[in-house]
Amino acid sequence: MDGAVLHMQRSEVSELTWGYDEGMEWGLLFPDANGENQSPININSREATFDPSLLTAPLCLSYLTCRECEVLNDGHSLHIHIRSKSVTTGGPFPIGQEFELSHICFHWGKEDQRGSEHTVNFKAFPMEIGREHLGLKGLTDILQEIQYKGKAKTIPSLNPNTLLPDPLLRDYWVYEGSLTTPPCCENVLWLLFRYPLTLSHAQIEEFRRLRTHSKGVAPSDGCDGQLGDNFRPTQQLNDRVIRASFP
Repeated sequence: MDGAVLHMQRSEVSELTWGYDEGMEWGLLFPDANGENQSPININSREATFDPSLLTAPLCLSYLTCRECEVLNDGHSLHIHIRSKSVTTGGPFPIGQEFELSHICFHWGKEDQRGSEHTVNFKAFPMEIGREHLGLKGLTDILQEIQYKGKAKTIPSLNPNTLLPDPLLRDYWVYEGSLTTPPCCENVLWLLFRYPLTLSHAQIEEFRRLRTHSKGVAPSDGCDGQLGDNFRPTQQLNDRVIRASFP
């Protein structure tokens, strides 16, 4: 699954310790996690509302090749920090406003039957790629060098367009939600593309070799140290409306 996460404002990253095993308890430390507009959600395609206004100005992702991008294993996920002027316009956004791509993050399962944060008609995908606003082989080639938590690697070139599932960007869903990791702020507009990006099993297996702990440090009690299943369970839709750019 492929999604674009667009923040209406920047949120400070909390220094408090959290993990996916304690997902149900996040609200004790991060009050926003108890909100009514949390993410991720299940997309029920039959209940999504076609919104013709999304076609007034076509969605445009003007992604430029990033030079000297940092790839980081933070023990929770894999992040790519983008240093190029890559912006998103059109679609659900006011005319004249631009949203700049900040970084790309990955969520995946330890098995192919799960991994994505969002589901479509209750179907999960092995991985979800989120962009906050590569030639993938170039990325997977360096994962062994950042196998452990805290490890980072600079890659000379990355083209974010290679991770777009639909070159025409015509079919997508939109809804108002939150960050899927603490502090779970509800200031996010989610775009989820209808058609998934195809990755090979071997490529996803490279992500499953990553570790949640630093090199030379034992994993925490009850943890096998494998980085994976780093997704939050789907949250209630409540009274939100899922809009679609296609009938």
